[in-house]
Parts: sequence; C-alpha cells; structure tokens
Amino acid sequence: MRIAIIGGHGKVALLLAPLLREAGHEVDAIIRNPDHAEEVAAGGALPVVADVEQLDTDALTDLLAGHDLVVWSAGAGGGSPERTYAVDRDAAIRSMEAATRAGVGRYVMVSYFGAGPDHGVPEDNGFFAYAEAKAAADEHLRSSSLDWVVLGPSGLTLDPPTGSIEVATPGSGVEGGTVSRGNVARVIAAVVERPELSGRTIEFNDGPAPVAEALDALRG
Repeated sequence: MRIAIIGGHGKVALLLAPLLREAGHEVDAIIRNPDHAEEVAAGGALPVVADVEQLDTDALTDLLAGHDLVVWSAGAGGGSPERTYAVDRDAAIRSMEAATRAGVGRYVMVSYFGAGPDHGVPEDNGFFAYAEAKAAADEHLRSSSLDWVVLGPSGLTLDPPTGSIEVATPGSGVEGGTVSRGNVARVIAAVVERPELSGRTIEFNDGPAPVAEALDALRG
C-alpha cells in the first residue's frame, strides 16, 4: 500500500515509518518543516513538505491522491488554543474530507485514551482545547464514509517498546495508564494490516498481550 503519515516528524511517526517500510509499504511522511526531511528519509519514508494547517481541502485532496491509507499523527503540540483547534480539529477534519474526495478509503486517527464529548476536562484546564478538538475530529471521522480506526493510546512515554499491550474493552475495567511511543507505532502498523478492524475505537496501555494477539482478539 501507499500510506501517508500526516505529522511525519512526530516521535510516533518516526518509529512507525520503518515498521511500515519493513512490511513492504510505500510511505510518504508529510512534514511542515523542510529541515526535518533528512531525518524522516533516514527512516525509509519519502518526506513531503506541506503545512496541513494552511492547506485547504482542495490542496489536501491533491496531496492525498494516490494513497491507500492515511495515518493522522499530527498535532499542535500544546500551543495556543487557537492553533490547537486549527490543527487538531479543523485541519484534521479537512484531511478526512480530502481523503474521501481522493478515494483513499482507509484512515487511522491517533487520538488519546478517554477522548470524546464526555472527556470531562474542565474549561480552565490547559488540556481543554485539545480534548475538545480531538472529540470533534474523532466524531467527524466516525460519521464519514472512510474505513476508519480511532486509536486511543494512554499517557505516552519514551520507554523502550515491549511489543505488548492491554486493550480496554467494554466491561474489562481497564483504565488509562501509560504506553510507550514505540508500542503505539507497533499498534498502528498492526492495524494497517487488519482492515477488518475498521469502525473500531481501540484504547490501550502497555500490558501483557503481544500486539498482534491483543488486536486479533478484537476481531468479530
């Protein structure tokens, strides 16, 4: 497949691209800063310099044309609320509409554990704008015609990846904890190989089950 990673210089994306390349996929890493191109290319992805915050839907459609799957792994990175809404909500939603127009088909959103309209973050909390933006973007994706997966990793760490996770399912009692960015990359790569998981929201922590086993248990 030809895969576009939006936010291709993020910590998760830099770990994801080599996994996708090893699996035989062609990877385009969409980045805002041309200074990051060399590092992205070193991981096996083709750097594509484009500022998704500034591109309209038509331009994003051109950017995504010819791809089979989009991974949204971008974010404003805790900037101002205005920029958070501009990137994490507005640009994300435009990318979904563009993916639909471009005939991409599949879309994997990297969200967070507990995201949703009932996130419970108070308005005076610095995380509020991000929580609101992600809730809106995730809901837009779920209502789209794309074959979507929303991933909800818990608190991100820089720990070495264990390759094992626990997935929160109804009645499991699993609450948000922590997960290494390397494990998040492995989950994304595994979801790419499992189109039958489309239409699922998958929240997860580091845990005892190998990634493949944990995801295969969600089938059906």
